Amino acid sequence: MPHIRILPHAELCPMGDDIEAEPGTSVCEALLENGIAIEHACEMSCACTTCHVIVREGFDSLGEMDESEEDLLDRAWGLTPTSRLSCQAILSQQDVTIELPKYTINHARENH
Repeated sequence: MPHIRILPHAELCPMGDDIEAEPGTSVCEALLENGIAIEHACEMSCACTTCHVIVREGFDSLGEMDESEEDLLDRAWGLTPTSRLSCQAILSQQDVTIELPKYTINHARENH
């Protein structure tokens, strides 16, 4: 099973974490199932950018990005060449390391 290494984030994951997830699971689903409260205002329907993550390792192992994800990412705060919407980033067999950006496009957390 692949591991997701989460780099430390002041609010969501102060110490960082390492979680396991089934291949075929989205990064967002895996985070939520392991108690990491990543925002996902559109309920993982690829309609917002609140679940934006930066993939520091393992980017190429994730499922391909489609055009709607690419278009939405243009609006994400802190966009990088290895940014993904975690609801659309599907795990394969390889481990990944992600960073949760400091901000989202929401002014206030929605506390899902």
